[in-house]
Order: sequence, then structure tokens, then C-alpha cells
Amino acid sequence: MAFSIKALSFSHHIISGSTRNPNVDTKPAAASVVSLPVIPQTPSDSAALTIKKPLSTVKSPVKTVGKTEILKSIPGKFGKFGGKYVPETLITCLGKLEAEFNLVLHDSEFQEELATALRDYVGRETPLYFAQRLTNHYKNSHGEGPGIYLKREDLNHGGAHKINNALAQAMIAKRMGRKSIVAATGAGQHGVATAAACAKLNLDCTIFMGATDMEKQASNVLLMKLLGAQVEPVDGTFKDASSEAIRAWVGELETSYYLTGTAVGPHPCPSMVREFQSVIGKETRRQAMEKWGGKPDVLVACIGSGSNALGLFHEFIKDEDVRMIGVEAAGFGLDSGKHAATLARGDVGVYHGAMSYLLQDEEGQILGPHSIGVGLEYPGVGPEVSFLKETGRAEFHSATDKEAVDAYRRLCQLEGIFPALEAAHALAYLEKLCPTLPHGTKVVVNISGRGDKDAAIVNVFQY
Repeated sequence: MAFSIKALSFSHHIISGSTRNPNVDTKPAAASVVSLPVIPQTPSDSAALTIKKPLSTVKSPVKTVGKTEILKSIPGKFGKFGGKYVPETLITCLGKLEAEFNLVLHDSEFQEELATALRDYVGRETPLYFAQRLTNHYKNSHGEGPGIYLKREDLNHGGAHKINNALAQAMIAKRMGRKSIVAATGAGQHGVATAAACAKLNLDCTIFMGATDMEKQASNVLLMKLLGAQVEPVDGTFKDASSEAIRAWVGELETSYYLTGTAVGPHPCPSMVREFQSVIGKETRRQAMEKWGGKPDVLVACIGSGSNALGLFHEFIKDEDVRMIGVEAAGFGLDSGKHAATLARGDVGVYHGAMSYLLQDEEGQILGPHSIGVGLEYPGVGPEVSFLKETGRAEFHSATDKEAVDAYRRLCQLEGIFPALEAAHALAYLEKLCPTLPHGTKVVVNISGRGDKDAAIVNVFQY
């Protein structure tokens, strides 16, 4: 089942998961719930509400990328993206979560407890590391080039940025009296982070993971089990695991908590993930000031759903002189049909509870994404990232599997650092970016995770 609306006005009203608009010329679809595949009346997981009318032709309150206008939005909406496209059964639950989220943002006791845990348990702050040999690699024949710094999220406990958010949300879950956590993971980094946080806080933990991903990321599956989590295999990949995790959560709303690690889904989920990951950018600003007395000139991060990119970018959104670059997974190539480049090849639609860019066909059916970096294999992207694309505040490019593997090996050999294949996509774009930059430009690349989990994949990769 698919839903396609050729000329949907954006003055719609979100009503418990349906899209209602008196100005739509086309005939309404037979069923209106189009987002979270959690009840029998919803469409299949492959279905999405597709907005075929380009956003550029629709009037929007965001007309420029000015400092005051870029963040002008109502809660849960980023321009025309985001929202709560969910069944009625979830509205109250999400409302309670939003209220609790707003409380902890201003609760000094919670913030102090979180800061202490991030320091003593996670190991923050992470270094802003000057990559001397990588910098030399990109110097031209005159010995000129940008300076490259790596934000070392790979050094966090658990090996990735995911623990920043997982720990904070697990604390919220316990505060709300929830006894069990459900989550979905792709590359396994969010699964490991969630399992660790649950072990620390004495919470039951169930992780849903695609069967194919479990084979690729066997080391992380083992870690999750050692941390006490129950790992449930799901036919398919991360998008399918996400659907199963949501179904499990909906069945136990009063006792369980859905801990999302991606900046997607209905409000307040994307805002929560971004808020708890924004520590990355805040540290980067402070560290840059200490190292060279100013801000970075360019920020680079890989883009799956957007959690690590937003974590780095958000602090600098109002700094228009800071260039922000997201790098998607081009897989076998953008024209191959085997990629996860949602922003480059996607259309606007509704999936898993929010409006954003999605990979979908003409009928609105979700297309299966591909990337050698399993954590990038999601057919959508977060609403805030979609907004950054639409306003032009950030730019987005892509890197192929081969380019990512080359970048992985390059960082290993030049700096002795194993980057996750996801982060290697950001590193890969330096090949095209660095020759265009003035001498002395300060470039910060977010190394979102550690890459020992990917060593076997890289070792057998065929060019």
C-alpha cells in the first residue's frame, strides 16, 4: 500500500497521524495513518506519504538563512519538516515524553548528574586532535593546504558518539518510572551504547537488529549480549528493526521506553537526540578557541539520519561564516540504485512519524538503501537535517563505498586511527574538498565511531 499526493499544500494539520488539508485537489487516500507501522490499520513498512511538489514552490516562513531566521520554528517543526504523524495511541505518550524532556533541560540536578556521567563514565571531553600527517597529505606542491582536526568521538566508552544520547535518555526513562528499554540498531553502536547505559542504570534492555546487520557486525552483537541485553533478530536491515522496536514499545507503553539513537521519528525524538549530541559541537567550539583562538572554518560529518552531524553542527548554525558539510553514502554510485544518499536522490514524504526526505519510488514505496557503512543504511534523514538542506545553511555531498574504504585505510596508515566506515565517508570527501580550500583553513571532521568493528569488511573489500 502506498500514498502519493501530487500537490499537497503545506498548510496541513497533523491530527493523530493523519494529514488533513482542505486545499488538496487530489482524492484522499483510503487510509490516513501513514507513519509508524505499529497497528494493523497502518500501511506496510515500505509505504510512505510522498510529497511530490518541490518545497521551493511552497511559501515558507524561512526565506533566507539569516541568523535569526534559521532557527525560527515551533516545537517539533523545522520549517515544514518534522511533526507527529502517529496513531492516536501515541499522542499522549509522546506528550508525556516531551514534557519530561523540557523539564530535564532546566533541572540542575539532572544536568549535573548527566555531566558527571559523561565525564566519569563516558570519558568526555573527547579530544580535538590535530591530524598532522593527514594535513601534510593534502598539502599542494607549494606546501600549502588546510589544517585538519579530528573530533575523536571514537574514544567515548562504547566506541562511538551514541553513548551521549543513550545515557541521557536512559536516565529520563528511569526518571519516568520505566522498567525496560527497547531500541533498534544498525551498525550496533547505538545498541552497545544503550545496553551499557541500561546495565549502569539497572534497566531491562531489548535491542532489535536486522539479521543481515547482525552478521556484518557480530562483534557488537556479542558486546550487547555481554552487557545483558536481549538481541532480537529481524528480517531485513535497520529500517525493519526500527519498525519492530516501535511495535514492541507500543505494546507496553506504560512500562517500556523506546530509546531512539537517530535524529528521526515524531517529535520530541529528533530534538532529544540532537540536544544530547550537541555536546560534541559545544566542546569543539571551546577546544578550537583554546587551540587557535577562533572557530572552525569548515565542519564535516557523515550523514545517515543525522545524529552525529547535528551533534557537531548545531552549536554553529547561527555562525554563518562556519561552513557545514554533510557526506552521505553513495554506495555503488548515485545512479546505481544501490546507495543511501537520501538528500541527493530522495523526495519529501512521511515515514516513521515525521516529514523529511526519503528514498522512495514514484508510488511512494520506500526503497532499500545500501552502504558499506551499515549505520548509514536508512531510507530517510532527520527533519532538522532536511531543513538545513532546504534553507541552504548546510551543504551535502556523497562518497562511494570504495572512497570510504580508501579513506579508512588512509587514516589507519597516516594517523594510526581506525575510523568507523560511517565516519570514513566524511574523511573520503576531504579528497575533493581540501584542494579547494585556502591555506590555513581549519577543518574539523567528526570521527563518529571506532572502526575495529569494520576491519574484516575492509580487509575483504573488492575494488
